[in-house]
Amino acid sequence: MIKAVIFDVDGTLLNTSPDIQITLNATLARFNLPPRTMEQTLRGIGNGARNLIRISVGERQDLLDEVYEDYVQHFADCDNTHTCFYEGEREVLKDLQERGIRFAVISNKPQAALENVCADLLSEFRWDYMIGQSDRYPLKPAPDAIYAVLDGLGISRDEIVHVGDGDTDVEMARNAGIRCITALWGYRGKEELEAAGATIFAENFKELEDIILSL
Repeated sequence: MIKAVIFDVDGTLLNTSPDIQITLNATLARFNLPPRTMEQTLRGIGNGARNLIRISVGERQDLLDEVYEDYVQHFADCDNTHTCFYEGEREVLKDLQERGIRFAVISNKPQAALENVCADLLSEFRWDYMIGQSDRYPLKPAPDAIYAVLDGLGISRDEIVHVGDGDTDVEMARNAGIRCITALWGYRGKEELEAAGATIFAENFKELEDIILSL
């Protein structure tokens, strides 16, 4: 029986892509760099903010550090106006917690930005762990953050499941030896996720709940 769920944020718990694109393009404009389309932005999400900036500055890698610092600073202050929930999500999260299932977040989003968006939109739910990009744990797909959650909650690998929409989520869960449910409402296509090793898929939050309760 599942006692805890670890969620990814971008593309899984929240559709953050509009605010990411707005913040990213505002940063790029301050350095006279061309803006990124939504498609280009989505391709850079999931592997950490530095990777997103590395891709976005293109040939101007000499500006990488400056652009990255500017982006992280402004993203931490983002008002999350354009970020939203997915259909049926709030009802499912509420039901799972009423059943006694505990929640954690592991994201490659910078820690300050993660805490900001969770405070704005996810504070109605209880989160035992909220782990983002910091010096404390390496980024996904490293399994260290999952180990910390397992140790802190005192549960076994069979009693926890990870939910994410990206290849790094699949790889992190595999590296930690836990099961992963892949969200098809996120930022990656099913074929790409299957190529990364995903085997359990949910089309929506209601289907996700049914899978969690069946494990």
